[in-house]
Amino acid sequence: MNPNLPVAIGRHHCGPGHPLTVIAGPCVIESAELCMRIAESLAVLASRLPIQVVFKASYDKANRTSGGSFRGPGLDEGLEVLDRVRRGTGLPVTTDIHLPEQATAAGQVCDLLQIPAFLCRQTDILLAAAATGRAVNVKKGQFVAPGDMRHAVAKLLAGGCRDILLCERGTFFGYGRLVNDFTGLGVMRAFGVPVIFDATHSVQQPASLGGTTGGDRSLVEPLARAAAAVGIDGVFFETHPEPDTSPSDGPNMVPLADLGGVVERVLRIHEARLAGARA
Repeated sequence: MNPNLPVAIGRHHCGPGHPLTVIAGPCVIESAELCMRIAESLAVLASRLPIQVVFKASYDKANRTSGGSFRGPGLDEGLEVLDRVRRGTGLPVTTDIHLPEQATAAGQVCDLLQIPAFLCRQTDILLAAAATGRAVNVKKGQFVAPGDMRHAVAKLLAGGCRDILLCERGTFFGYGRLVNDFTGLGVMRAFGVPVIFDATHSVQQPASLGGTTGGDRSLVEPLARAAAAVGIDGVFFETHPEPDTSPSDGPNMVPLADLGGVVERVLRIHEARLAGARA
């Protein structure tokens, strides 16, 4: 395997020796105004902390528990919103793609393409993402061993992608519960790629609310701090001014007003680990 290190995400570089990457934003695009409000807050956070922020929002939540749940504005309108965020704040942007034919359009706007966990083994979508020339972040499936993510890396490399990230987001532990195997962070980093820890999806309780997924946002910070102590290159947070009003993943999201404090505390652990490694 011969991926690039560090990985280029727009003007940022993610990997050893570079500032902690924070991928953050709302679960789904509810409106352009909400996305701009969140992105502007994230840009301020990036200006006062030694971090590099990538804005994330989904134009389509294609894997909602219920077919009647809100999915988002769709590809065209969603990419217009992300482009507005990118131009208005200067932040790189990312979104998840669900079909190979969405990759080209998303790659024309987004600096980073995200492969959803349920699709991490799908060869066609990985190759389509690789063909865009953009960096690709692959979420480890809830059903996949960390060591088996080497196959996703190999597929992207075969498609010509060298800017590859892997993302831990929890593993099924029976029904309706996820756990994190922190040894897997080191396993995936050994493939020569940066590893992102998705703190908010890791606290999901799949389908626990009947037709929707529940979660426990009080566990987000403890898990993010633990991951920082083990060693990661970035952390992923979904955030919202009023998470309990969000149509998707509200129980897991960090309130926007609280996110700065959470990032600061995680960053202190991240920096202490790096200092210890240099000593």
